[in-house]
Amino acid sequence: MGLWRAVSAWIRSAVLSGQGPGGRNEAVPYRPHPGVVFALIFAFIFLLHAPLLRLPYFWDEAGYYVPAARDILLSGSLIPHTTLSNAHPPLVLCWLALWWKLAGYDPLVTRSAMLLVAAFSLLGVFRLAERVANLQVAVASTLCTALYPVFFAQSSLAHLDLAVAGFTIWGLCAYLEGRVFLFALWFSLAALAKETAILAPMALITWEILRRVFLHRFETADSNVASEQPVRESGSRTALPWAPLLIGLLIPVLPLIAWYAYHYSRTGYVFGNPEFFRYNVAATLNPARFLLALGLRLWQTFGYLDLWVLTLAMLLAMFLPALEDDGVERRRIAIPTQMVFLVVIAAYVGAMALIGGAVLARYLLPVIPLVIILAVSTLRRRVRMWPAVVALVLLAFVAAWFWNPPYGFSPEDNLAYRDYIQLHEDGETFLEARYPMARVLTAWPASDELTRPWLGYVSRPLRVVRIEDFSVDEVFSAADFRANFDVALVFSTKYEPARELMGHSKRWEELKTKYFGFHRDLPPAAVARILGGRVVFSEAHKGQWVAVVEMERGEVQDAAATGLN
Repeated sequence: MGLWRAVSAWIRSAVLSGQGPGGRNEAVPYRPHPGVVFALIFAFIFLLHAPLLRLPYFWDEAGYYVPAARDILLSGSLIPHTTLSNAHPPLVLCWLALWWKLAGYDPLVTRSAMLLVAAFSLLGVFRLAERVANLQVAVASTLCTALYPVFFAQSSLAHLDLAVAGFTIWGLCAYLEGRVFLFALWFSLAALAKETAILAPMALITWEILRRVFLHRFETADSNVASEQPVRESGSRTALPWAPLLIGLLIPVLPLIAWYAYHYSRTGYVFGNPEFFRYNVAATLNPARFLLALGLRLWQTFGYLDLWVLTLAMLLAMFLPALEDDGVERRRIAIPTQMVFLVVIAAYVGAMALIGGAVLARYLLPVIPLVIILAVSTLRRRVRMWPAVVALVLLAFVAAWFWNPPYGFSPEDNLAYRDYIQLHEDGETFLEARYPMARVLTAWPASDELTRPWLGYVSRPLRVVRIEDFSVDEVFSAADFRANFDVALVFSTKYEPARELMGHSKRWEELKTKYFGFHRDLPPAAVARILGGRVVFSEAHKGQWVAVVEMERGEVQDAAATGLN
């Protein structure tokens, strides 16, 4: 009965939210000005990213986002024409085009512009954590978020999800404060950054409906539960009438509908080109795949790249009693606020397991700060040496920048993306210098890197023959038309750990191949044997590699000689 009463009190507190103005934790003697906090955050992350700011564009940056933003800069068209449209709203791309217009087209400008977005997002994390907890939790949560490997790596990359995270966090803060205009604005901007941002306001509408449906049940709850000594809480949501609350949460749908209507009028497609829709929606609606993806999404939310250190610390802290300051128990984040966080987290985890061909960790960036705030607040409430625990978490996060995990992951989630770029710079510089007139067999995204000098890899376009990847089937297929190319630029399209955590499980590999498009790239020596060539350049680093294979024919030597003379 004791456990039931505790759980009942927790649920009752959640359902009866919105009964008064938002409270705070212990009195804060000083509240720093947001402008000062933003400046400090930007200076901090700019210094951390300084060695990365001139790197050429990486993977999806090169394949879609930079070309699409460049089309806006050069032609003013919101619909890209140098790449296939995937129907993502154009807000972030317009932001990049604006900065290129003002400061010039350069990776330094691109990455600095994205760091401004990252600083704005971190300021939102600080503001939200301060609002629901206190200044100490806000500082620790902001540091943890900034140094978490996925957030850190994405901070200077030209992707959409970090901007979505920022607008969503600001929207949640305004929602908890009961500021209808502001949360409608922030959630609308989030939706114009990426369509998946609509998940947050839709999750909040669902929560508000459920809270009202079950409200009367808890108003007549058992008197023993009602009479229990209440736990001190902070950060309760400000009460709002139902009508303005609902309208404010529905408003973000309107600009998204307007964008899709415009996109349809210009392309004939609502949700991007058919292949994009098939890969990200139609091909993912499978129960078995959903369950597998759900497990991956839960791992990415609570354990990925040393996030498990913080999660484990939080779970262990839950076994400790709340600390007291001068005989007064430290406050926790209000249960209604925790429920709001959990509802948004659940919406993202479920939706991102259901859709999205690539199960990328950056898609969950809008909810990772919520997990961090909850964990840090728990540590502060229950662990006397909580700053030391947070310091250990920060060390684990920084270590994960450099140490790749013993399982497959996307290089864009830590500094492995820098390794990829440097490997491709070296391989493509060698290729351009030695075979400037040759026809090059390669796969995406190197095919774009070689044909678009403005991506930062080559000084002039090279002729490219493209295949999908360097799997056995693709390489044998390429061998059938080897007369069409002179050299091959081959590289790892997947990160390959030296020792996998799960070993080489045949069943797991079959599931990844069936549901997530997994394949194994042939090593350079095997590619050379199949194509009838020899490896003339090879470089590898931390599970990634690149190589140049020269076809053993007279034509390639002639082509190379022509280019060098």
